[in-house]
Amino acid sequence: MANVAIVEDDKAISEMYRIKFEADGYKVFMAENGKVGLEVVEQNKPDIILLDIMMPIMTGDEMLRELRKTDYGKNVKVIILTNVSKDDAQTKLKDLKVDGYVVKAHFTPQEVVDMVKTALATPSPT
Repeated sequence: MANVAIVEDDKAISEMYRIKFEADGYKVFMAENGKVGLEVVEQNKPDIILLDIMMPIMTGDEMLRELRKTDYGKNVKVIILTNVSKDDAQTKLKDLKVDGYVVKAHFTPQEVVDMVKTALATPSPT
């Protein structure tokens, strides 16, 4: 099964997703902010990243901007997992290529797992 990184500063939310993904057979890596997230994904090279936008130390969009500069990061699949509306996030995420956008309050954990499965099954454009 695939590896997923969850970069989320809300411990209760990240734990909930960790439990759900592990129950579905995924290996999960976790980070509480973008700075740690960048280190975790560079070390573990997950197949997909669930990334919150609003985090302390380094925001999700800052992390993604840095990640996209690397060989590994330029094509890794990323799903934004946040409570910031898609319209508000559009400016921050412009040109950063994301594979999905989840407003946490609007999706169940199972729907997020299903979205990850779909994203992983979809070939990346080269």
